[in-house]
Amino acid sequence: MVGDQQDIVSRLKDVLPLRWFPDETPILDGVLNGLAWGWAWCYQLLQFVRAQARLSTAQGEWLDLIAWDYLGARFARLAGQNDDSFRVGVQRELVRERGTRYAVQSALVDLTGREPGIFEPANPVDTGGYYDPSGLGGGCAYGLTGGWGTLSLPFQCFVRAYRPTNSGIALVMGWGGTAGGWGQGAIEYASLTMIQGQITDTDINAAVAGVLPVGTIGWTQIRS
Repeated sequence: MVGDQQDIVSRLKDVLPLRWFPDETPILDGVLNGLAWGWAWCYQLLQFVRAQARLSTAQGEWLDLIAWDYLGARFARLAGQNDDSFRVGVQRELVRERGTRYAVQSALVDLTGREPGIFEPANPVDTGGYYDPSGLGGGCAYGLTGGWGTLSLPFQCFVRAYRPTNSGIALVMGWGGTAGGWGQGAIEYASLTMIQGQITDTDINAAVAGVLPVGTIGWTQIRS
């Protein structure tokens, strides 16, 4: 393998004059292996450093360090989240669109996996209209579609976000359930690392606030 001890020994032998040594060179081999061991270690270290210096190949705490350098404390690895999943999240966050309605939508979808509802009281497409010959409005059906619009809430919107559907521990009964017994059924000892989708309401609010334009307000309602 390139860069290992055997490879470096063979490279050293290739540059030595053949007439200096017999066919069997145990002493020379010992000297060269001693040198090659240190250089092979250095080569492996350089390969490791090179990998940890790139977002696409970094692992473990080195990937966490890259995320901290670029995104700070606002984007951290979830408990039990593996490198590949966290890497995708970091890559999305680095180029995330901000300051638009779509930015709020995409941020929540990436975080929770569920489409939010967004209502802008000054946007006719959201409010609908009683009479809209242009066809550009969103239509109106009392209690079903549309909503009361107003121009007295400038630079404000209402966001209905949804918690992830996969929270909890799959196939394990919660406390107080009856579908389990000692050694059988959907009951077992659990730990925090087993929880799937550890997305808190604070995370959801932070996601909305992180992409809103400066000077705007997003009134957020969170549902399950």
